Amino acid sequence: MENDFLIQINGVNKTFPGVKALSDVDFTLKKGEVHSLLGENGAGKSTLIKIISGAYSKDSGDIKFSGKSVNFSSPRDSIEKGVAVIYQELDLVPTLSVANNIFLNREPKKGFIFQNRAIIKNAREILKKLDTNIDPFKKVKTLSVADQQMVTIAKALSQNVKILIMDEPTAVLGPEETKKLFNIVKQLKKQGIGIIFISHRLEEIYQIADRVTVLRDGEKVITTDVKNKNDPDIRQIIKWMVGRELTKQFPPKKNEIGETLLEVKNLTKKGVIEDVSFNLHKGEILGIAGLIGAGRTELARIIFGADAHDSGSIKFENKEINFRHPTKAIRSGFGFITEDRKNTGLFLILPVKNNITIANIESIIHSGIISLKQEKKKSLDLSESLNLKPLNVDITTRSLSGGNQQKVVVAKWLFTQAKLLIFDEPTRGIDVGTKYEIYKLMHELSSKGIGIIMISSELPEILGISDRVMVMRKGKIMKKLTTKNTDQEEILYYAAGGGEKSA
Repeated sequence: MENDFLIQINGVNKTFPGVKALSDVDFTLKKGEVHSLLGENGAGKSTLIKIISGAYSKDSGDIKFSGKSVNFSSPRDSIEKGVAVIYQELDLVPTLSVANNIFLNREPKKGFIFQNRAIIKNAREILKKLDTNIDPFKKVKTLSVADQQMVTIAKALSQNVKILIMDEPTAVLGPEETKKLFNIVKQLKKQGIGIIFISHRLEEIYQIADRVTVLRDGEKVITTDVKNKNDPDIRQIIKWMVGRELTKQFPPKKNEIGETLLEVKNLTKKGVIEDVSFNLHKGEILGIAGLIGAGRTELARIIFGADAHDSGSIKFENKEINFRHPTKAIRSGFGFITEDRKNTGLFLILPVKNNITIANIESIIHSGIISLKQEKKKSLDLSESLNLKPLNVDITTRSLSGGNQQKVVVAKWLFTQAKLLIFDEPTRGIDVGTKYEIYKLMHELSSKGIGIIMISSELPEILGISDRVMVMRKGKIMKKLTTKNTDQEEILYYAAGGGEKSA
């Protein structure tokens, strides 16, 4: 029935200079359903949701909202109709309170005076509906990423949302936070809210989606019901997404473990990590698992010299080190692929070639002048070896898909000839095809004797890529395991605080 549809998109096209982003795409969303939108990076998902949310205008085609043709000219138009988007990069003001963020630019007023009591009261009511005890007085910057996401959902609900678009909502969440989010999604469905759910974690669609639409190269491949884990099965979904069958999720391991490269002993930073000791060998991939707040990234930042530690020692190539700044770590052969590539890994407004050479720029400076010829050649060689798409080092980095931006970050550290690489959530927000390329690259690097520390919240990734896994909880090492002799259940057991209290 047409009345059951919140939005109907028919034959929508969108072209950017030199790129056909969408070609005759159809898409529908019913009341009270979760419709998962899937596709590789660059498939057209972002373009479609930006058209639905009014950020882009379509070139042609028809969009009906509750049965009536619409043409959103701006995000405000779509918000007024009841469309809200939760992007992977949360759009909150860190210095404002939770309540002020929820009602930002829509604060209740009497004349020119804000009604603060009304703001707090209304915020409490909305947060209560989400079954969360977040304090509306708290500043957003003091909240965990998971709680910040709850605030973003509360903000959407405060606008009488009818369509909620969730773009990679679980990318920054652990298993427990994801479970809580899915319970909230089920509540929203009961209220008749339609949800467009975008995720590269394909196993999630079986937990939450009613239907799935797959895009590839700007075209719709299929729309189908999600009945169970075998209908459609995950291999078929991947085939629709990439246009070919991926027989293996992870490439075969071919690295040989060498001598000790990094030795960490009794490393402590009060309130952050406590008495952490471990070794990393040449050619080894060491996975670090744990729930949000376990101290994994904090440990990596200390090793890399971004943060100081109170006590303990770090040895690299059998020499004691104490980096007081990342610059010294980089010069010693360390590289850090951070979890937030857009804010801490790249200069998005600069060309690809600048991002690749920036960490070792002195190597292409002669007589005080940067050799532009060398910069282009070296960055192009690395881009080609990593299968960067498009293979153009002169374009701005922000124009690349998430997976290709991640390749630029990796290229930057390869240009420094790093001996030790820290990968923090290396495939967050990256499609299945590009994930395989990143995994393959990690194995190739380790086969050359490079030591790799990989932090990941995806346990299949930890088990599929690492040689060993170190499980952390509340800044401590709970257990060290050999990946071939463990499984997801055992890792989660220790991550949640079970078993031994030290390795």
